[in-house]
Amino acid sequence: MANRDILAIGTSAGGFEALRFLAKELPGDLPAAILVVIHLPSQFRSDLDAILTQTGPLAASFAQEGEAFQRSHIYIAPPERHLLVAGDRLQLGKGPRENNARPSIDPLLRSLALCCAARSIGVVLTGTLGDGASGLQALKMSGGVAVVQDPSDAAYAEMPATALSRAKPDHVVRLADMPLLLQKLVREPAGTPVP
Repeated sequence: MANRDILAIGTSAGGFEALRFLAKELPGDLPAAILVVIHLPSQFRSDLDAILTQTGPLAASFAQEGEAFQRSHIYIAPPERHLLVAGDRLQLGKGPRENNARPSIDPLLRSLALCCAARSIGVVLTGTLGDGASGLQALKMSGGVAVVQDPSDAAYAEMPATALSRAKPDHVVRLADMPLLLQKLVREPAGTPVP
C-alpha cells in the first residue's frame, strides 16, 4: 500500500531557523517529497536551496515548472511564484498574492487537497498573519493530515495559532518533536480520499 509521500511545509517569520532544524533532523531516506513555501526577503531566497542542502542529508532545490517530484528531496517555492501540485508534477503559478505573499502557503495546500490529499501531510510552522490556515483546513477536509507547530513554541505564534483555530489539526507539536512525528506519518499508509 502507498504511503503518505507528500510533505508540504509552510512558514513565514522565524521559519528560516525552523526549516534548517527540520532539514538537519529529517533522514536522507525520507520516503516523501518535501514541498516548502516560506516568506523571506529576496536576499535569502537565492541561497536557501544551498543552505538547506548543506544543513542536512536531503538535497534541496527551487521547484521548476512541470518537474516530477521525487521522494527524499526538498522543493522550495521560487520567488514570486505559487508552488502547486498536479498529480506527481510541480506547477508554478503566477496568480495574485494571497495573504500578502507570493509564494503563499494556501495555494499549495489547496492544490494538494484537490489532487492528492490522501497522500499528503500539511504542516504550518512559525509566522505572522494567517497564511496556511484555510489551505490546511481544505487539505484536512479532503483526507490529508494536518500538523501545526505549537504556537507557544513558535518564534511567531500568529500563523500557527490561526491554523490551530481554523483547521483543527490532527497534531500540534513543538518543533523539537516534529522530525520524529513526520517520519512516523510519512511511513503510514495513504488515507482514503474524501470527495
